[in-house]
Amino acid sequence: MTASEISYENWVQYWKSLFSKRLQNKGFRWQSNHWDRRMRNEEQYEEKWMYVTNNPVRHALVDDHEKWPYRGELHPLYWTV
Repeated sequence: MTASEISYENWVQYWKSLFSKRLQNKGFRWQSNHWDRRMRNEEQYEEKWMYVTNNPVRHALVDDHEKWPYRGELHPLYWTV
């Protein structure tokens, strides 16, 4: 079986299983579903990043996304052609 033959659903289930085993917290529960978005280029990534960045503003937690204390990215994504 190649990587392209593994469904996304199965990959997510596998990843959650590995994470749960490592976490070793019997009370931990995953959400039953997941939401995903396939981004094919830098423009799509930037659009989604701006959406996420503005979530605190949309939910009236701050009036400017720069004021949100939890903003930032853990790992930058670099696009190649």
